Amino acid sequence: MKYRRLGRSGLKVSEISLGSWLTYGKSVEDNTAEKTIHKAYELGINFFDSANVYERGEAEKVMGKALKEYPRESYVITTKAFGPMGDGPNDRGLSRKHIFEQVHNSLKRLDLDYVDVFYCHRYDKETPVDETLRVIDDLIRQGKILYAGVSEWSAAQIEEAVGIADKYLLDRIVVNQPLYNMLSRNIEKEVIPVSEKYGISQVVYSPLGQGMLTGKYKSGSVPEDSRAANDEINSSVTNYFSETNFAKVEKLAAIAKEIDTTLPALALAWVLRQPNVASALVGASRPEQIEANVEGAKLELSADVVEKIENILA
Repeated sequence: MKYRRLGRSGLKVSEISLGSWLTYGKSVEDNTAEKTIHKAYELGINFFDSANVYERGEAEKVMGKALKEYPRESYVITTKAFGPMGDGPNDRGLSRKHIFEQVHNSLKRLDLDYVDVFYCHRYDKETPVDETLRVIDDLIRQGKILYAGVSEWSAAQIEEAVGIADKYLLDRIVVNQPLYNMLSRNIEKEVIPVSEKYGISQVVYSPLGQGMLTGKYKSGSVPEDSRAANDEINSSVTNYFSETNFAKVEKLAAIAKEIDTTLPALALAWVLRQPNVASALVGASRPEQIEANVEGAKLELSADVVEKIENILA
């Protein structure tokens, strides 16, 4: 496993990271989830991602328990806040009250003294950015958060956050967590250039397009045991279903075969070709899946292969 710096910080994270959305604490039995997390750790993955809203904290509990047997300094763990955690008017968003309460609740579920990275899960139009950054800075000073991040913020929102942090001498964000894969490339135009300017890395989720870039969805058919069969995730998968995308996947699979690798490994290697990406965040419900994903970090694409891929994606 190789490691990259997270933004302008000195923190180093594995090129493949393991997430817990819609898996741990829900569809995957706790015992299997723990085995998968242990396998990831054995393979050199040191970067584990969760959020308070993932099964209302159950995913955090599973991840915290599985990592408990390892030295705390040997892994990097994240959590997030923004989405609803209750029915009250202050049970969501990025207010000082909500972030303060949610970070402490997450620490209890994870059974930790601190989290390495805290993400603002989305941008909150109802809370001033300086209020959000101030409470994160306070929690950093208290030693309960080490680094600040955001998820799915636009280039303008990231620039706003950097400007406010510099104005009030607050800790800058060092990482953004956006959607990015061969079929979803929106961040390349504005988000990546702005992030490079301010020393902010991308930790990208859905690098395999919710399974579309594994080749298991053939012309729109949905296997019963696939993620797309889950009602909660179905639309995020089927949004990729189009004749154009299925044709692209078929051609990409041919390139993978040509260079003696798998389509998922090719897709992950393509994401990691981007120097602003610190890590590709994958989901795995079984130990063998994380083993397959790690192959993507080992693969280096030649300029000729990248050009062939670009011609297909264009």
